[in-house]
Amino acid sequence: MIEAKESSEIENILTTFDELYKELTLKDTKFINAKEVLNSRKSIIEGCRSVKENGFISVNMIYGIHQIVEPEKGSIRKTAGTVKMNSRTREVVHIPPQSENEIREYLANLEKYINNHQDGIDSLIRMAIIHLQFEMIHPFYDGNGRVGRVLNLMYLYLTKKLEVPVLYLSRYIIRHKDIYFQLLKESGDSTEGIRKFILFMLEAVTVTSVETLNFIESILKSQDEIAAMIKLKAPKLYSKELIDALFYEFTTKNEHFAKSLEVSRNTAMTYLKTLERIGVLRSEKIGKEVIYKNTRLFDLVEK
Repeated sequence: MIEAKESSEIENILTTFDELYKELTLKDTKFINAKEVLNSRKSIIEGCRSVKENGFISVNMIYGIHQIVEPEKGSIRKTAGTVKMNSRTREVVHIPPQSENEIREYLANLEKYINNHQDGIDSLIRMAIIHLQFEMIHPFYDGNGRVGRVLNLMYLYLTKKLEVPVLYLSRYIIRHKDIYFQLLKESGDSTEGIRKFILFMLEAVTVTSVETLNFIESILKSQDEIAAMIKLKAPKLYSKELIDALFYEFTTKNEHFAKSLEVSRNTAMTYLKTLERIGVLRSEKIGKEVIYKNTRLFDLVEK
């Protein structure tokens, strides 16, 4: 979720974790941007699932990712006039190929490069090159940045650099947004620009790898603390399955909680009310629905 949210933020699609998890739990809320971010989240899950099933990355798979990210925006650009802009300053940083035939030719070439693992170049360097090339092709009318960042995770997953698609590269790009767009611009002008862009992406991987591991460790620590609290204050409730259910998502509701624990709704409600009473969860009523928030998880992501 974090990568999807921050990848969308690069494109000025702004939302909060609270809105995201309300939309995820309740569906069909008023949070339009949250719906877009959840499309990005789904695209990451589906992209890596497809990589696992097929063992390669194809242009058609990239099309499929775009359809999830931007279901209403069509496919390959067929009319001229598109430019790559800094989403904050609106500065034009690159003019991509304009004809559909040229775009398709470049994408076919990119597919060959993605799936050729015989050149001895480290996968992290290749990921940076693939990301840059996709950004330069800019094949769609909208959603290119988000699709390109999903492609990063798909490629690292394909090449076994990631066992699960969890690496928050977009967080680094947000922090250095103007530098990122400036390097995209320079990459179209010189070999030195390409070298600097690759180094930027390698630094992004280094920094966010450490941050991601620290975040996972914080979650594991929080799980242990919650388990200890439940054992102390409501020992009859404790089970490993309960802890797993509490940390599966940031919010839940009776129906989802009952299903995850394979208990009746009445039993699930007893659990939820008890967990709220001892300070593990906090409830919020929205319309006719009541959702329950894991406050520890929200504290971690909102730091």
